[in-house]
Amino acid sequence: MMIRNKLSSKMNLFLLNPLFSKPLYHHHHSFPTIQQPNKALHNLCNSLPNCLSFKKPISALRCLSSNSSQELTPEKNGNDPLHYETIEDVEPIDLWEDEEEADPEIGDGGDGGGIVLQSCPWGEQALSIARDVLLQFGDDTELYSFKTSPRGYIYARLDKLPNEYGCPSMDAMEEFSRQYKKRLDEAGALGKIPDDLALEVSSPGAERLLKVPDDLSRFKDMPMRVSYIEEMNSRNVDKNGIFFMESIDAESGSCVWKLADVKENRDPAAKGRPLSRKQKDWRLKLPYAMVKRVTLYLDY
Repeated sequence: MMIRNKLSSKMNLFLLNPLFSKPLYHHHHSFPTIQQPNKALHNLCNSLPNCLSFKKPISALRCLSSNSSQELTPEKNGNDPLHYETIEDVEPIDLWEDEEEADPEIGDGGDGGGIVLQSCPWGEQALSIARDVLLQFGDDTELYSFKTSPRGYIYARLDKLPNEYGCPSMDAMEEFSRQYKKRLDEAGALGKIPDDLALEVSSPGAERLLKVPDDLSRFKDMPMRVSYIEEMNSRNVDKNGIFFMESIDAESGSCVWKLADVKENRDPAAKGRPLSRKQKDWRLKLPYAMVKRVTLYLDY
C-alpha cells in the first residue's frame, strides 16, 4: 500500500503569522522511504521546548511525501463492503488536498478538535488503527483531532499533554506516522481500506480552540483571548479581551477571569507601565453559555 505522508511539528519562530500553519517546504518522494527533515532544522525544533522563555509556540513544519499512483475509490468485491479495488482510469492525486478555509468550531476535526469522518466508509477503520497505534505512546499523548476526506486524505493531530502548548516532538510525530503508515499498509493489503491514502500528522498548535470549561484548567497559567457576550443596557454586546482564568464554579456553570498584563490591556499613555491597581483587581464572571470562543494568546 502506498500512503502519502505529511509530517508536521510546530515552529512559530520561523513564521510571520503564528495563527496559521503554513508549510515551510514540500518534498515529493515515493514510499517506503520516509522523508527526514533538514538536520539543522530538526535539531532546532527539538531544542525549542527548552526555550519556553520566548513564550512562543512552535508552528507547522510540514514534509509532504507522495507518489503518482492512481486515486482510489471504493468498490464492493462480492458481498464484502470493506474490500477496495484500484480504479485504473482516474486522475492521480499529485498535490496535497487544500482544506476549505473556515472559522474553526469545536468538534470540527481540525483546530476545534474532535472526530470528523465525513461519511467515509473506511473512516472508522482508519480511526481504530490510529487509536491502537497511539497506545504505544503512553497516557500523556492523545488524539486531539482526526478527520478523513472522501478523496482519501487522513488528518491526525497529536496532543502532548505535558507540553506547554500541547506540541509533541518531531521525533514522536515521525514515529507515529511511520507506525501508522505500516498498519495502514497492512489493512490496505487485506482490502479493508483503500490502498492509497494521504496522511498528515501534526500537532494542534496555539490556534486550537479551547473547550469551555474542560480545557481552561489545563491552560490557566497562560493568557487567553476570550470572545464573549455581555449584557449592556438590556442588549447583548459581543466583546473580547486577553485574560487569565482565575477560577471555575462548576455548580453555577461559570468562570471568573482577570485581566492579563499584556500590551493590549495597558493604557497607551502609560508608556509600558504595568496594569493599574484597579485593573489588577477587576474581575469578569461569565456563564459558560456567554463564552463564544477561547484561544491561547500569542504575545508577539
